[in-house]
Amino acid sequence: MHVIQRGEAGPPVLMIHGASANAREFTWTLAPRLEGAYRVLMADRPGHGYSSRPEDAQDLGVQATQMAGVLDQLAPDEKAILVGHSFGGAVALRVALDRPDLVKGLVLLAPVTHDWGGGGQAWYNSFAARPVVGPVFSQLLPLVGPGQLGKGIDGVFEPAPVPENYSENSAIGLLFRPTNFRANARDVKALEDQLAAQSRRYGELEVPITVFSGSGDTVISPRLHVGELKKQVPVDLVILPHEGHMPHHGEGAAVADAIRRLASE
Repeated sequence: MHVIQRGEAGPPVLMIHGASANAREFTWTLAPRLEGAYRVLMADRPGHGYSSRPEDAQDLGVQATQMAGVLDQLAPDEKAILVGHSFGGAVALRVALDRPDLVKGLVLLAPVTHDWGGGGQAWYNSFAARPVVGPVFSQLLPLVGPGQLGKGIDGVFEPAPVPENYSENSAIGLLFRPTNFRANARDVKALEDQLAAQSRRYGELEVPITVFSGSGDTVISPRLHVGELKKQVPVDLVILPHEGHMPHHGEGAAVADAIRRLASE
């Protein structure tokens, strides 16, 4: 597992990125707000960024085990605040379910939490995830994919503007390495069925949960995901009226405040 650490002392905070991303997503957004008083751990999920990928890593349980291993190694005998964005929210929830001894609280950013009823998957992810043709396809599509990157980034931020130098600062280009691209596709393709099972366990959660959702999010439906989660466990929900799927950029100060609050409880 590749982990970026900022801050030398203080309570641990583990940040888990979403699909099509890597740990650099947080290095210039949330980490600078926290590293003076917290140990901020930002991990590349298996097969993303610079992390290797074990067999069956599309399984949320496997990814949660990898993240738990980061905490076991870098923050032994401590409880951490877990921050999960989008797909990373599902992984953070799974860590809290499988290893509650490691988790003090959850801050979820535009999280995907429940089965959404099918659809919504890009054709190239479905194709890249296939067993035989997928590896070949994953070698070819990244040759042309970067040309469409700008439009896709606009879509995840809307209605908020895209921060200057976002692609460079977040190292989004790593997605187009063939192994990363295929890992991302397999993760996304396997997610919905797993959430149908995982969501039945949310009543087991006993940690405080804060969720930030942009009212303009067109990537996921806050009403579906957060709405269903609130029916199962207490959630402190913050709706951000001018944000889309990336609330930690435009409202990073509010997110950092929520992390501090949970860490101090």
